[in-house]
Amino acid sequence: MQWLDDFFERKTREVAQLTSRRSALLKFGKILIGAGMLFPILPFDRQPQAAPGGHGGQPPQDEGDVNKDTTCEYWRYCALDGFLCTCCGGSINECPPGTEVSKVTWVGTCQNPNDNKAYLISYNDCCGVTACGRCMCNANIGERPAYRMGVHNDVNWCMGNKANAYHCTVAVALGIAEARPHA
Repeated sequence: MQWLDDFFERKTREVAQLTSRRSALLKFGKILIGAGMLFPILPFDRQPQAAPGGHGGQPPQDEGDVNKDTTCEYWRYCALDGFLCTCCGGSINECPPGTEVSKVTWVGTCQNPNDNKAYLISYNDCCGVTACGRCMCNANIGERPAYRMGVHNDVNWCMGNKANAYHCTVAVALGIAEARPHA
């Protein structure tokens, strides 16, 4: 093993003779900054480990009702990935008591079957306490690749808050989505 020690000592001395401290610090700083920029794109697992009630995290009845906001089929949930706050003590627009809304969100465009109009929906994670574990939905209509973070639903959006534990998600209708003019 002496040869290995000698090899690394020789290489370390060569680098020390050819590199200044400032240059080494600059390279080390670039590596740290690069690693810090990669951190936000790491995936986060928001799937429930065990679903309470034996229904796979879903309500046992009223499946398919697009007007019931405690089912995954509710029209506003077309791009939602997470637990429904309507099943966790909150409402469709408000986080449950003891949680706070995430500082960053993702958006989707969902079709309301009642008026046949498309609406821009802001999906806001509620943060600060452990995962609710009830009414898990994973709808990916219109989902974009992970490198477009503002339209990707598989991110723990609570990372911007002081308490970054994910609890549930609300779906706030921002308004009617306007059609884009074709260029």
